[in-house]
Amino acid sequence: MSDRFAIGMATRRRVLGDKHVDQAELSRNAFDDPFQTLITEAAWGNVWASDAISPRERSMITVALLAALGNLEEIPMHIRATRRTGASKTDIAEALQHVAIYAGVPRANQAIKIAKSVFEEMDGQSDD
Repeated sequence: MSDRFAIGMATRRRVLGDKHVDQAELSRNAFDDPFQTLITEAAWGNVWASDAISPRERSMITVALLAALGNLEEIPMHIRATRRTGASKTDIAEALQHVAIYAGVPRANQAIKIAKSVFEEMDGQSDD
């Protein structure tokens, strides 16, 4: 295991939580192992591990980019991560306002529906 992988895994656990990461690791196999290593080292070990901006800001940027690009399946995971990154519901709503203006109302509308649903789910749960 590389140092970058170890840093990435620690960051991933800090942002997404042990439960999420443990479940993801259980489904890892030889087919997706190179991909999982890549995202752990690059996304989590480089981008998310950088202290140039805050985890809160990273959450806002990530949700906005996912919405803008139409990668809606990743949004619930990153909304749940806001519990750990410090991004508030208002922060996410503001980020999605930007998506509406700069990437289109339909994409923002879909993302807002997803975020509302996940925040409602989170409001009914305790932290894991």
